[in-house]
Amino acid sequence: MSRAWLEGPRVEGSGAVTQIRPSGYQRAVSAILPADGEAARAAAEHHDRLTKPRGALGELEAVGIRLAAMAGQAPAEVPEPAAIAVFAGDHGVVAAGVTPWPAEVTRQMVLNFLAGGAAINVLARQAGARVVVVDVGVAGTLDPHDGLLLRKVRAGTADSTSQMAMTRDEAEAALDVGVEVADRLVDEGARCLLTGDMGIGNTTASAALIAHVTGRPASEVTGRGTGIDDGMWQRKVDVVDAALERTRASFGPHPDAVDVLASVGGLEIAALAGYILAGAARRVPVVVDGVVAAAALGIAYQLGPNVVDHCVAGHLSAEPGAAVLLDHVGLRPLLRLDMRLGEGTGACLALPVVQAAARVLREMATFDSAGVTDKDG
Repeated sequence: MSRAWLEGPRVEGSGAVTQIRPSGYQRAVSAILPADGEAARAAAEHHDRLTKPRGALGELEAVGIRLAAMAGQAPAEVPEPAAIAVFAGDHGVVAAGVTPWPAEVTRQMVLNFLAGGAAINVLARQAGARVVVVDVGVAGTLDPHDGLLLRKVRAGTADSTSQMAMTRDEAEAALDVGVEVADRLVDEGARCLLTGDMGIGNTTASAALIAHVTGRPASEVTGRGTGIDDGMWQRKVDVVDAALERTRASFGPHPDAVDVLASVGGLEIAALAGYILAGAARRVPVVVDGVVAAAALGIAYQLGPNVVDHCVAGHLSAEPGAAVLLDHVGLRPLLRLDMRLGEGTGACLALPVVQAAARVLREMATFDSAGVTDKDG
């Protein structure tokens, strides 16, 4: 696919007529194709000829069929190698008392990722996936490092209970960071993209975004994040409600996706949304992680509904908002491990299942080729 749609914002024209070209995420949205129904049917028919009872591999068969529909060919290529982009950003809403963890942990965990000591590093090594960390909004300064992309839009968001988390221009810039990173990884050979995130306070922003996308009340989509007690959970629900009420007061009852993203944050969620959109535009499967990635998917879905055709839900996060969002967009999670860490860990654990689904279709013998008698003779 041409990279023209991935170039940065540009102003063209002369004299009195000036044309502003859409930003990268807008061009990504316009490039996303719906699932290929013919490829899906061909994959389903091929599954029925493989040496097994029809449907015996359950959800694995469904994933293989979806991969064919994403790729537009049956069977699809095995989605490897894989890359995980961990987008990092800080949240001003931490000042509202929604987490016991201090904001500086975001920067400290980025350093841990770069040193290879975090959970996502361990699981990525197990799965044979590449990890790239992207500073899109960390409050502190990070030195250049192998495996780190410095793409800071601003040094953390503002407190969304009292003001916009960021400007619309900043939200669009963060969306475009995600597009750029996905493009770079695909150009460098990645054939499967996994979502990762780091940002103290980001489950609060995620709950607000999921409440907006799904229309569900804050109390139903707000979880305990890093393990907060009942009092802090109620405070978190109140903060989400306050941020959404301020957003409606500013933009009316039906604000668009980018205005809401700018209003409640965060920078890494915006970048994840752009990353998901760009992966879909490049017809590369995107394995979505937990609740923060789900919030990003919700925004991506509002911008371009066909994006869901190119995504796989890696796991069901223990955070309640994840289940609500996945149900809203019609995705079934592959794994249920009661995880809520983020970083891309659930997506990484699901990666071998996704790859196995493609490999079964490509490598398993049919009844005819193996000389095995079908139950139908």
